[in-house]
Amino acid sequence: MSQYLRLGKIPAKRHTVYPKPDGGLYQEEVFGTEGFSSKASLVYHLHPPTMVKEAREPYSIKPKIAIEEGLKAMSFKSFNLPPTEDYLKSRKVLFVNNDMTVGLAAPTQSMHDYFFKNADADEMVFVHRGSGTLHTPYGKVDFEGGDYLIIPRGTIYQMEFENSDNRLLIVESFSPIRTPKRYRNEFGQYLEHSPFCERDFKLPYGLETIDAEGDFLINIKKKNKIYPYVYGTHPFDVVGWDGCNYPYAFPIHQFEPLTGRIHMPPPIHQTFEGHNFVICSFVPRLYDYHPEAIPAPYHHSNIDADELLYYVDGDFMSRNDIQPGQITLHPGGIPHGPHPGAIERSIGQKETNETAVMIDPFNPVMITEEALGLEVRDYYKSWLFEPATV
Repeated sequence: MSQYLRLGKIPAKRHTVYPKPDGGLYQEEVFGTEGFSSKASLVYHLHPPTMVKEAREPYSIKPKIAIEEGLKAMSFKSFNLPPTEDYLKSRKVLFVNNDMTVGLAAPTQSMHDYFFKNADADEMVFVHRGSGTLHTPYGKVDFEGGDYLIIPRGTIYQMEFENSDNRLLIVESFSPIRTPKRYRNEFGQYLEHSPFCERDFKLPYGLETIDAEGDFLINIKKKNKIYPYVYGTHPFDVVGWDGCNYPYAFPIHQFEPLTGRIHMPPPIHQTFEGHNFVICSFVPRLYDYHPEAIPAPYHHSNIDADELLYYVDGDFMSRNDIQPGQITLHPGGIPHGPHPGAIERSIGQKETNETAVMIDPFNPVMITEEALGLEVRDYYKSWLFEPATV
């Protein structure tokens, strides 16, 4: 976030003595990335955040690549992923390149007996189904269906779900996930023409300062392995913090769509970006209002990027027989466009109620075995006048 935030009690001057009322010092931690030159927060702990009691044997979670190179339009039904009790075990990577991974999770239970930290990547967790609270040292972030959760790398967290029906789309970015620079002025404030503003974000609240000693398991993800670390003090022992590096949520329905007289290209839907990829939000909106406008998107060639589209809700006007939770992959190098009949159906329509998340990786993605288990066969033939088979 470009917004400065402060919770709890902090000293008047950074990197100075901050005494506890009963003696001793609070322990300061700089939480930042990119060699102290990017966004950061200063965090003040009751105990040093380094109290490791045990480093257990790591185990691999490296995804198995099924298709390393490909040039075929494909589709996948994410809701066919079986639910799994545990949050970490439920996470399955479908697509991967050197910049990011894209995957799914369908956990049925909250994280009660461990914490998680991704030491490699910022995470974007889109909540398709479910609601609950993200617990972190920076406070709580409540979430519900339609929320993007942005969790900076290195953040220790627990997910608390209100029920067992949870469907998550997860992007891991090996670079910071940010809102587009073109939406912000030189001071970091969102501009008047931005499709969202500072008021639309859900920021951390309710700082939980837990002073407890014991055995606290933090599963740390690093280079496709989980490293189980046992710490001697509770990770949520923060008495105060300030800065611009912290987890937050953005509801997709707070995105204000930009419209025009004729069809507008996908960059108008951009919500987030990382190195070599963008994330866009398609939300209910008015269609183009030129008297002869064709609201359906024109055929276009994906030359410089793959296109992943995750369908959330509504009747997506450019596609036939698409269900909620379905994913399409249109690889860079070949054209794609509306399904047969979509152009004609769209003419004269005034609005759409579709909701979808689009992820455009600028480098080709590899496809995992987990993804092939969800594949809609022969999707690449769906522009012919015959249905794809499942």
